[in-house]
Amino acid sequence: MKIAAAQIKPVKGDILKNIENHTRLIRAAVSKNVDLIIFPELSITGYETDLAEKLSIHYENETLEVFQKLADENSISITVGMPTKSEGQLLISSIIFQPEKRRKVYSKRHLFPTETSVFSRGNTFCQLEVLQNKISLAICYDLSDPNHSQEAYQAGSTFYTASVLNSVNGIDEDLIKLSTIAEKYHMHVVMANFIGESGGYECAGKSSVWNNDGSLLGQLNSKDEGILTLDTDNDRIEKFYVNESS
Repeated sequence: MKIAAAQIKPVKGDILKNIENHTRLIRAAVSKNVDLIIFPELSITGYETDLAEKLSIHYENETLEVFQKLADENSISITVGMPTKSEGQLLISSIIFQPEKRRKVYSKRHLFPTETSVFSRGNTFCQLEVLQNKISLAICYDLSDPNHSQEAYQAGSTFYTASVLNSVNGIDEDLIKLSTIAEKYHMHVVMANFIGESGGYECAGKSSVWNNDGSLLGQLNSKDEGILTLDTDNDRIEKFYVNESS
């Protein structure tokens, strides 16, 4: 199996432009025979809490149908970040598209303190199966609660993916946490982060992959959009940048 972390520069509140940018990176992943690609937290809108209510949709909204078509046509699973509405609650969600399957949604269960006045907590565990591999999803602050990764391990996951917004001031702490999760539970860990600015934060990039002993296998830089791929059969990684800076 091949997993890719997508590193993207969000356009504030511009859903159509962000979908276009996602599509470009998904097509790059398809060219690398990727089976699953993970995008950062709230990747379709950017991490814009003041706009989240206005931009939120139901996870089955047809606006995102382009991703189902890409999944079906290219046999690739895709997760994208979006504020969603369910039963009157505003949620930070990863929307999941898998080939020839009904889309799913995972909503962030552990909110950062500044998010609690805007968003509600999700309440369901999420595990995907891709080519008989069990993969658990985390959204940013989820990874800071030890119970989240422990639950993934107890459910038999061998892969743990984190869709994040991580700033230049916070990245180092989370890199250590993710390495520790990989080592403690013998899971491969994949983290997808933004570059540029979003929600008032200077995003750090450095999307990363760890093997199941906690060793860093690969990491993207802090300034370019691109994908980082992991071949889980041999721990080989590959970097692909879009419009790489000089």
